[in-house]
Amino acid sequence: MTKRLIQHGNSTALIIDKPILDMLNLTPETTFQLSTDGKNIILSPQNEKFQEKDILQSLEKINKKYGKILKKLSE
Repeated sequence: MTKRLIQHGNSTALIIDKPILDMLNLTPETTFQLSTDGKNIILSPQNEKFQEKDILQSLEKINKKYGKILKKLSE
């Protein structure tokens, strides 16, 4: 299947056909993880559980690295 990007306001969009959305059980509310290997765009549905897990891991790293400074700033 070949697709073209379309202009959507000030942005560019890629339309995903309904049969593909249905096959992958995707909705307009689905959140995606967008990445690249330098040549290809990789678009993966992001499970909300994983999203929360990623946020918590990031917060843990930030607290570990900057926890003392953030505590001083809050005083």
